Amino acid sequence: MNILLKFLPKDKRALLELAIRITSSLDTKQKRIDVSNYGIRILADGKVTPPEWATFGSKLGILTGKKN
Repeated sequence: MNILLKFLPKDKRALLELAIRITSSLDTKQKRIDVSNYGIRILADGKVTPPEWATFGSKLGILTGKKN
């Protein structure tokens, strides 16, 4: 993967590295695919609503609700 990154422009490489780091904490390949697809879908129109951000964060495991 690192060899491929070297051929990308710096801005694209930074974005790809960020995406990899964001999804690296997910347990399975399918979870990473699902979260990535959801992120692409919510960003398609260039606008993300607070509920969409909350859903994205919860899918990533970084936002959780109250624990009783």
